[in-house]
Parts: sequence; structure tokens; C-alpha cells
Amino acid sequence: MTCSPRKILLIDDDPFFLKVLTDNFKDNGFTVFNANDGIEGIKTYLETLPDVVISDLVMPRMGGVSTCMEIGRLAGDHPPVIILLTSMIKEAPHEHDVPEMGAKIHIPKSTSPVDVVIIVEQLLERRKYLQN
Repeated sequence: MTCSPRKILLIDDDPFFLKVLTDNFKDNGFTVFNANDGIEGIKTYLETLPDVVISDLVMPRMGGVSTCMEIGRLAGDHPPVIILLTSMIKEAPHEHDVPEMGAKIHIPKSTSPVDVVIIVEQLLERRKYLQN
């Protein structure tokens, strides 16, 4: 049984952090797209229509909240899993019933990249289960 490749868009202005996350997602079978800020992220979202978008909160030109809200608006009835990843959140990764700051999932940047991949895989599995 072949599984369609999972696509993820990572939006962050920190090149090192972007590379670490990219490598971890690629190692786990994801097709990864990168953007360095929110404006580039929205453009890349429209070009690639990923299953998951992970955005940093604080970025130049367009921050994570505006980026996530715009992607959610553009996606309409078929939004990707939208995650805010930020150093401003210190508590454990958590999910909101209703999007807060444009995303239902908030993950602190201190979370290990492997754990971020695991969280994303679990969210995609849950989404697939709920759609069936």
C-alpha cells in the first residue's frame, strides 16, 4: 500500500532552526517547503497546498498570527493543520478548541524537533481518522 507524501510548509526567519526542522521532517518522509517570512509563506502555501503549516510567531514583514489567519482564510473549508511554533510560549504543546492567534496548535520552540514531528504525525493521523 502506497501512502501519498505528506507536505509541510515551515515558515521561520531563523535559517538554522528551519534547517533542523526541515531535516527532521524529510527524515520522516515529508515533502518540505520553506519560507523565511509570512509573505513568502502565504505565497508558498498557495503554490503547494501543504497538509501542515508550521509558522514562527515573530518574523519580519508579516508575523505568524497574520500569516496563520490569512492561510486559514485562504484555505476555506479545507484548512491545513496550522501550528504556531514560538519561543514566547513556555508551557507544553497544546491545542485549542478554537484557533487562537490563527492556529489551533501552539508548540514552544524549546520542543525537540523529533517531538514536533511526532506531534504533527499524530495530528495528521487524527485528521485522517475523523475524515473517514
